[in-house]
Amino acid sequence: MLIYFILINLVSYMVMGNDKRKAKQGKWRIRESTLWLLALIGGAVGNWVAMQTYRHKTKHLSFKYGMPVLALIDLGLLVYFS
Repeated sequence: MLIYFILINLVSYMVMGNDKRKAKQGKWRIRESTLWLLALIGGAVGNWVAMQTYRHKTKHLSFKYGMPVLALIDLGLLVYFS
């Protein structure tokens, strides 16, 4: 379970960083639904850390408030099932 959590959060972090890079370059972006899907399957912590690192999606209220809540839920589930 811990290995899955680490891997999904690394993937989420990299995908969010990739989306920020694409945004700066004016290229086609990664769908928000994909970012949320990664968060829902356990990658919310990685998404939230990437949001803070890259200053990405921080003005979107759903990301600003939803991602930290989902990250706390993910961490709680990790503790509960570990």
